[in-house]
Parts: sequence; structure tokens; C-alpha cells
Amino acid sequence: MLTAIIDYESGNLHSAEKAFQKMALETGAGEVRVTDDPDVVANADRLVLPGDGAFPACASALRASGCFQAMVEAVETRGRPFLGICVGMQLMARMGHEYAETPGLGWIDGEVERIAPTDTSLKVPHMGWNDLVIDRAHPVLEGIGTGEHAYFVHSYQMRVSDPGQRVAHVDYGGDVTAIVAHDNMIGFQFHPEKSATAGLRMIANFLTWRP
Repeated sequence: MLTAIIDYESGNLHSAEKAFQKMALETGAGEVRVTDDPDVVANADRLVLPGDGAFPACASALRASGCFQAMVEAVETRGRPFLGICVGMQLMARMGHEYAETPGLGWIDGEVERIAPTDTSLKVPHMGWNDLVIDRAHPVLEGIGTGEHAYFVHSYQMRVSDPGQRVAHVDYGGDVTAIVAHDNMIGFQFHPEKSATAGLRMIANFLTWRP
């Protein structure tokens, strides 16, 4: 079993790699590898798409990478479990509105817009710990309940058109989507590798999830 963390030069993947390797060892989920090799991505059993930075730059880098088509085929055609993290989750949306309208993967029926808290004392970016509010059950959230803490760093949020695709949110001067899911795909707006015990539990659940 191989979990591929896709490297398309979107940031430092060291902490994510270590967290996934730790939980793969504990759950017997096999090898975890950071890779920019399309053949590895195409043949992986699970895929993780991280992302740091602006939506347009990440979308452009992903589409230009040799891994893009391999990832799409693995997820859409072969049904491999997929996890998007931070901007990697936002790229699952239909469209992003950061700087310019930019098409996403279209896996989630939603659009990515700047966070606009109703409380003007709240700063953007939304940075730090926040309490998850679970909107619906999902296997990757087994053992995770409302009130668990997750670590966020982002200025844009996904607004989901289909409420059935939103799994969890947080309150930051209004609802901010925290987790989305559809079929064999799930996305976290927060960084699970930086979210202490709850984050590691969700990583372990993803590594053993069989959608």
C-alpha cells in the first residue's frame, strides 16, 4: 500500500510527510512518499494534495505538473481515496476568486472567496486554533466530535453550494467551511499535521478509509 503526497512545489511538505508516516506506521497502512513522479501518483493507493499560497498560483502549478493528469485519472477513474489539505482542499472547488477567477477541479460544488467576518475585530488571515463543528458523520471523522481543535492558516474559504458536501465548519465571525467530502474525496481547510491529537486521528482514519 502506498500513499502519495503530491509535490508540485506548493510549499514545505516535511511536517506533513512525517505526520503521515507516523500514522501509517501505527495503522499498518504501508508506505508514505512525497513525489512528483506521475507514475507513482498514477499507481498509488491513496493520494494527498497539500497546498500553501494563492489559489491561482497553486492551480497553475498543479495543472503544469506532470502529476495533474495522473492524479485526476487515479481519483476520478480508479476511485482512489483522495485528501486535499488547505489550498489543496480549495482546489477541489468549481472556481476560485482569489485575485482572478480561476477554475478548480470541480470535485466539490462550491467557490472559494475571501473570508469576511461579521465581527470586524477578527483579523484575516484566519490563523490559529479553532473548534470544529461537525455537520454530518463521515468515516474519516470517526472518534472526532464537535469541539475538537484544528489549526488554520488561510484568508479564503470555500462556500459549498450543496450542504451535503460540507462535513464540518468553524465559527469565525460566521460559518467557515472546515471539511468537505464527496464520494472518495475529502478535504481539510486546516492542517491536520499541525492539529495535535485530533489531526493525527483524522490522518489515521484517512489512511484506513475504504470508500
